[in-house]
Amino acid sequence: MTSVVIVGSGFTGFECARTLAKKLRKQRPDVEISLISPVDYMLYTPLLPDVAGGLVDARFVAIPLANALRGVQAIRGRVDEVDFEGRTVTFTDPEKRSRALQWDRLVLTPGSVTKLFDVPGLAEHARGLKSTAEALYLRDHVIQQLELADVDDDPGRRRARRTIVVVGASYSGTELAVQLRALADSAANQMSFDPSEVNFLLLDLAEQVMPEVGEKLGEAAQRVLKERGIDVRLGVTLKEVHAEHVVLSDDSLIRTHTVAWVTGVTGAPLIEKLGLPTERGRLKVTTELQVPGHSGVFAAGDAAAVPDVTQPGKITPPTAQHATRQGKVLARNVAASLGVGKPKRYKHRNMGLVVDLGPRYAVANPLNVQLSGFPAKIVTRAYHVYAIPRFVNRWAVTLAYLTDLFFDRPVVSFGLSTQEDAQFSASEGIPTPKAG
Repeated sequence: MTSVVIVGSGFTGFECARTLAKKLRKQRPDVEISLISPVDYMLYTPLLPDVAGGLVDARFVAIPLANALRGVQAIRGRVDEVDFEGRTVTFTDPEKRSRALQWDRLVLTPGSVTKLFDVPGLAEHARGLKSTAEALYLRDHVIQQLELADVDDDPGRRRARRTIVVVGASYSGTELAVQLRALADSAANQMSFDPSEVNFLLLDLAEQVMPEVGEKLGEAAQRVLKERGIDVRLGVTLKEVHAEHVVLSDDSLIRTHTVAWVTGVTGAPLIEKLGLPTERGRLKVTTELQVPGHSGVFAAGDAAAVPDVTQPGKITPPTAQHATRQGKVLARNVAASLGVGKPKRYKHRNMGLVVDLGPRYAVANPLNVQLSGFPAKIVTRAYHVYAIPRFVNRWAVTLAYLTDLFFDRPVVSFGLSTQEDAQFSASEGIPTPKAG
């Protein structure tokens, strides 16, 4: 029996497993495909801002592996080591047991984690947006702070509870800010206070909002943010983070109880343990997505420095668009190494970006056609519904979008995700089980 082991169930690993199983089903039924991941789903991360904003239920951005990957053995675990000579991977399962698995072909797609900087208090007091736990925590935390502010008799602390700081004005951070704004507006309507009393700050060291979409659409997005009452401060980031205030790089002090850090990603911790050449924290690979010097080892996605053949000298950015397409090329090349089909190099054609800016507005540049306002909103939501790889999830997200057109968002804090669940380190693997 020939064994293919895929590490990680993100966009790249998921798409590789799904496509490879289809390719090998008839011609190589003797090949066993295993996928090792700390979770039993593929997370559609572009909709995490919608989860944090109370628009979409967390279940509907998770694609269950058992349902979606026919012919693939899904194994829960965090990969700790790779023995390239012995051709084994060692992983820790949810019950903290160490296990080993043999491989003939290895696909490294462990994804990425939030990129942190040496900012005092950042890891303790800020939260990211890479997992459902983080998204749910932000939603519940914002609602709870607004509820506490409503009965707080200290004016300064009340303003701090109603001040939300988001760091990172790329599309993920910007979408998070506007979705939390929409959630706060619903809370204000249902709790009978002035929505303008909730202050939002969006910080970034960049010179413009969302440089990924170009200057024209970036300016349009910034106008929308201003209209929605979001204070955008460019050329500024965090210097210190405390439980009830932050100090900015311009030395100004902002009282706040809510800090979201959405500034970028770096390769998963496993990459550092492999002892292989890296570039910007990502594993070096060829244009065929192979790891140089290691026969039968492939890598792609956020954890790999995939050469961008359309821009010599550059590597592909860590986006869902690249990750999905790289997964398909990975499957083709792994199959070719097993005698099925021919390999190809990864060459990407940029399909553009879509950015949801809250109620009735978005910006998008599909196929370099620049759109803003309601037309962009339709394109953005249609794209996400199309891109989610499961009909039931598409249906549920569509219903959530339709519901949002006619009703206020539910203002409910379930407390399902704790501060510990939402720590940056928790998204790197299997969280430590709670005592008791």
